[in-house]
Amino acid sequence: MDVSRLCLGTMTFGEQLNFEEASRQLNMAIEKGINFIDSAEMYPVPQNARSQGKSEQYVGRWLKQKEFTRDKVYLATKVSGPSGQMTWIRGGPVCLNGKNIMDAVDGSLKRLQTDYIDLYQIHWPDRYVPMFGEVEYDPSCKYSSVPLEEQMEALSCAVSSGKVRHVGLSNETPYGVMEFCRLSTTFPEYAQIISIQNAYNLLCRTFDEGLAECCSEMRVSLLAYSPLAMGLLSGKYCGKDGGPSNARLNLYRGQYAEAECRYNLTKPNVMPAVKAYVEIAHRHNISPVALAIGFVLRHPLVKSAVIGATSTAQLQEILDASEIKITPQMMHDINQVHKRYPNPCP
Repeated sequence: MDVSRLCLGTMTFGEQLNFEEASRQLNMAIEKGINFIDSAEMYPVPQNARSQGKSEQYVGRWLKQKEFTRDKVYLATKVSGPSGQMTWIRGGPVCLNGKNIMDAVDGSLKRLQTDYIDLYQIHWPDRYVPMFGEVEYDPSCKYSSVPLEEQMEALSCAVSSGKVRHVGLSNETPYGVMEFCRLSTTFPEYAQIISIQNAYNLLCRTFDEGLAECCSEMRVSLLAYSPLAMGLLSGKYCGKDGGPSNARLNLYRGQYAEAECRYNLTKPNVMPAVKAYVEIAHRHNISPVALAIGFVLRHPLVKSAVIGATSTAQLQEILDASEIKITPQMMHDINQVHKRYPNPCP
């Protein structure tokens, strides 16, 4: 199944958006040609025991109400990696072994009210990896983790049983991609890794620093999440007031450590870079959102950009922005800013 160039992310469903608001977005997305929906068992975020699983539940309820057949929608979700904080998800989860993966698959199928998941992804690795704003690898932080072979065996079992059609990774490194792909190449009974969902945007181009080559050689597509860098690249945080009070980084300040670590407005070069990209957009008579979305979609390895919105007006703005093509002059201007402020939000 061919997926649309935009994928509707659902991590606001169940926290910022109620079911009716989520349904309006899903209906609008389908009407505008988006056939790709992404969720996760831990969503919505900020994560908590009260709302965990609602994002998948909302998508499942919506699917049951629609008249079109299930095969018209490409449905993706994810299994949570180890977390000492989310004790309400399989006790942590402590690890990402075979039983955890299979239990998570069954849980997602139940919440989504579907017989199969089109793309099932490991949300983050079950091993020490610098991520969510961390960039330096410290060997002393390594811990005993579940072998990748056991994870691949569980994912492959989910595929062979018909519960999952395809498998992918998320928040992975070049090493992780190559090891998973090596296993699927060495053992024909293992499923193939077809995608990786990592952050990629004007403020975070680290995908191109090694991971892109791995994905190109192993035929793994990038599902680029956070193309607007948690809304920073819209320019709404540039004003003296620090942006609207209902904007996510303001509304959930102090509650969403993963986002705040990466998209911290006080980090060096973040706001100077954002303002420089906004200025480029204005110079070329397009919106900052169009510049940001167009930059991501122009990448040859990007299969789809995973977008998120808290209103249908925001969703429409992103849909309109996706029609803009980045010209060579725009790309030159973008690269000049990138040289001055390289990856302020890794």
